Amino acid sequence: MNRLLDGPVDGMEKDGAVNHTVEVATSFHDKNTFRPTNSLVQPLLTDLYQITMAYAYWKAGKKDSFAVFDLFFRKNPFDGEYTIFAGLEEVLRYIYCFQFSEDDMGYIRSIMPAGTEEEFFQYLADMTTRDISVYAVPEGSIVFPREPLIRVEGPLPVAQMLETTLLTLVNFPSLVATNAARIRHAAGPSKELFEFGLRRAQGPDGGLSASKYVYIGGFDGTSNTLAGKLFGIPVRGTHAHSFVAAFTDLTSLKNKMMKHRKTGVEVDFVALSQKYRAEMAPLFQVIDNEIDGSGANNGELAAFTQYAMAFPNGFLALVDTFDTLRSGLLNFCAVAKALADLDYKAVGIRIDSGDLAYLSKQARQFFKTVANRFGLPWLANAKIVASNDLKEETIYALNEQNHQIDSFGVGTHLVTCQKQPALGCVYKLVEVDGHPRIKLSQDVAKLTMPGRKTIYRLSGGSGNEALIDLIQRVSEPPPEPGKRILCRHPFEESKRAYVLPTTVEALHVLYYQNGHVFHDRLPSMEDVRANVQRNLVNLRNDHMRRLNPTPYKVAVSPDLYDYVHDLWLANAPIGELS
Repeated sequence: MNRLLDGPVDGMEKDGAVNHTVEVATSFHDKNTFRPTNSLVQPLLTDLYQITMAYAYWKAGKKDSFAVFDLFFRKNPFDGEYTIFAGLEEVLRYIYCFQFSEDDMGYIRSIMPAGTEEEFFQYLADMTTRDISVYAVPEGSIVFPREPLIRVEGPLPVAQMLETTLLTLVNFPSLVATNAARIRHAAGPSKELFEFGLRRAQGPDGGLSASKYVYIGGFDGTSNTLAGKLFGIPVRGTHAHSFVAAFTDLTSLKNKMMKHRKTGVEVDFVALSQKYRAEMAPLFQVIDNEIDGSGANNGELAAFTQYAMAFPNGFLALVDTFDTLRSGLLNFCAVAKALADLDYKAVGIRIDSGDLAYLSKQARQFFKTVANRFGLPWLANAKIVASNDLKEETIYALNEQNHQIDSFGVGTHLVTCQKQPALGCVYKLVEVDGHPRIKLSQDVAKLTMPGRKTIYRLSGGSGNEALIDLIQRVSEPPPEPGKRILCRHPFEESKRAYVLPTTVEALHVLYYQNGHVFHDRLPSMEDVRANVQRNLVNLRNDHMRRLNPTPYKVAVSPDLYDYVHDLWLANAPIGELS
């Protein structure tokens, strides 16, 4: 969705500073086909003060004032230096369907003060977003503090009314997508990552949202079947410890026979697995004694045989219910060999407790030993999946120990973002009726940059890496590739540099206007997912490292710098000493 500039900015600007042909918007005329995924996302999902402000605006005669709001954040999460922008499509679904219902209006009447004019309630009932315009960074882009991720323009009370819901639709998706991207960076591109966090998420919506945006951030699948149905995310899962514990012995099994995949000849699969366990036991330094119960657990072997018979092409066993090295691995290998006799290949194992690095290395060595001894070359590379409260730091630690894990199942720390539970996006008024607005603070980090702004990403160097993001007023001509550009720190006068980019990328795209969504500009979820990886590839490694990452530079144009500082001085009160 991002477009390289070799001409004008690709986006329609109201002030005419950018001149180009306006594309015809496409929209779904039936709002039932393009509505929020969660039915709770509706106009009443807001803070009371949005409604009380709307009333005060209405009484003050400001219902037709034209306002501009920026949605942005002030600090990257997880002590890092980048953030993944997510949640845009749900924002557009919400804005497109925005309208208070009759039932909503009845409730609003009950909470507003007595004497509130009926004309105001009618104004709210008729309120739509037809006069709203939405410019945004494409979903899946890497973004940085102070950058307007979304710019909302339109009637002041309407644009104000969108604040709370837009923030809740962007804050968590961007946070959890960033968490996923960081874990993907820790694991490396070749490892499989699966999200197992539904049971630990903050409620059903937290779980469903996490599954979606974790996938966008770089995970390969989820255990959440509803997310698979709604979003087309690959679903993965095998069995729990309870499945193993549900079987106590081999003699009580009702289903023991299994057919060869090709010939159809039926054999006693349980007896075959027992036979191979007895033969393999010395390799694992285990005594296979069914009489006194020593050695590998019989109930576990029974569970593995039944699961393998149910899923002969997808047998992946959880091996740590009793003892990973002395029971689980031996029972798995015995069943895997029995499956091989019937022309099936076992997939691998999952380890959910213990020293994951050590156990994975031991498991790999056992796989190789059994593969050589029993003529099963594929077993040497059987998949090893690890779970057990994993997080970014744990995976880095496992890497340092040269683990042999192929796939990670990550749950609690991923979906709850325990390291940082909120991103902290804000929604600030920056212009009213053409007049810039600024919020001052003794904390410079909380100053807002006034006026209608847009963003460009300047790239260059041997790998065409992202060098700097430039924020400038929409009335300024866009920067051009191959031309030197002066970039300034927003607030520190001495920090400035010339940049000579080889490419310039306009980050703001018009997605909604005149009641229409530009659907041709909305990518599929797979495209958003690919956009994340494309953006990460273009970011220098030192910006992404875990410890002491280099801050990515976000600058302003000289014109915007002067504009901000002039307004700052004009609005800052002057004290007097006496």
